[in-house]
Amino acid sequence: MTQQTIPHDPILVIDDEESILLSIDTILQMSGYNNILTCSESRQALAIIEQRLPSTILLDLNMPHISGEEIIEGIAARHPHIPIIVITGKIDAETAVECMKTGAFDYIVKPVEEERLLEAVEKAQAAVQAASGDRGSYEANTVKLFHPELFEEIITQCKEMIAIFEYIESVGKTDQPVLIQGDTGTGKELIARSIHRVSGRKGEFVAVNVAGLDDNVFSDTLFGHVKGAYTGAEASRAGLIERASGGTLFLDEIGDLSPASQVKLLRLLQEGEYIPLGQDKISFSNARIVTSTHVELWQQRQEGTFRQDLHYRLATHRIQVPPLNKRKEDLPLLIHHFVTSAADALKKQAPSLPPELLHQLSTYHFPGNVRELQAMVFDAVAQHKNGTLSMAVFREHMARSRSTTEATQDIDNTGLPFRYADPLPSIKQATTMLIEEALRRAGNNQSIAASMLGISQQALSKRLKSQHK
Repeated sequence: MTQQTIPHDPILVIDDEESILLSIDTILQMSGYNNILTCSESRQALAIIEQRLPSTILLDLNMPHISGEEIIEGIAARHPHIPIIVITGKIDAETAVECMKTGAFDYIVKPVEEERLLEAVEKAQAAVQAASGDRGSYEANTVKLFHPELFEEIITQCKEMIAIFEYIESVGKTDQPVLIQGDTGTGKELIARSIHRVSGRKGEFVAVNVAGLDDNVFSDTLFGHVKGAYTGAEASRAGLIERASGGTLFLDEIGDLSPASQVKLLRLLQEGEYIPLGQDKISFSNARIVTSTHVELWQQRQEGTFRQDLHYRLATHRIQVPPLNKRKEDLPLLIHHFVTSAADALKKQAPSLPPELLHQLSTYHFPGNVRELQAMVFDAVAQHKNGTLSMAVFREHMARSRSTTEATQDIDNTGLPFRYADPLPSIKQATTMLIEEALRRAGNNQSIAASMLGISQQALSKRLKSQHK
């Protein structure tokens, strides 16, 4: 911290816990910030702010009398240029997103870690200096990343994804476990790798898929074995937990872990202890544990297939990765990236893209998420000869997927759009409404609308002509 970065205006800390105020005040003072105001009474906070505008505000969300959310609203209405750093005991990504929506600049969790606190304050001060120095304007509800380069591997412009990056910056340097939830193909391992990069850990990032592993294979894979531990164990072998020493161990599909293995993982998380197969001596690990699952662990707990205490341990920090159909603003970036990557891998010139491709894909539900899109693009580029990339591969894939979904999906009649219509629309009226909606979603492209309706373009054109007679 240089003297030039110390603000002339005070940093205001608002928290009803005196111990938190003392801790933050001490950390900031020892780091060179010598203009600190503290407030333990939420009802006095806005008056203090009006008396002397602070450069940055650190604010507890959960306080008696006036909540942190109300104070944020008051500050945002009068002084939207002041960055607010929320401090809270809640440690899930949903809370982080909500904080950003209310206008918070950053988000840190209790117990407050010195490095994370100073990082957040420095980032807030940089934003204030940039605004006052005409180097750009500060918007209180804009998510800003301190190290955007650590997330370059993830292709996105989705606000929800950027908010997740912000959350990762908040919790990445802690030693606590992180549970990443999301559908298959959403990029959970990429999120785990970004957590490892943000952590600054010097050890390796080691990934293992635990789905389908029985307890012996799980133990051998993670903890290793000594010579003679079982038939065929002719030499000692270290497990992946040792390889991840000082780094991150990523356990994919943790929801499929057997009950016996759950007990061993719980001991590793609680005590940092594990025992290689065939060994009596306890070994210790300092690897950070990150896990992922595509299933709902709460439901598995209720069914008795997943331990409650293990779930609590794994979910100290939680991240929910949105499916691709909830972040379709990323489709242009992802398509371009995958086309370029596929062309490089196949040693081909990247083809030009048909203008209707984005419209076509934006109507698709992507059950396989980003991984499915990548496979579709690679297949299309592999079959490409010359000129513009053909739409045929995409249409065939989408048609197969839709027919499979229709064949396997249970129809819920309670969700029919006309259930409460009185009177019911006629067949002709319902058909007209369906066609109009398909055309709206397809951007008036008849070919795309026809594929959505499961009919040929000629059949759709015929129906449109009959409607206008």
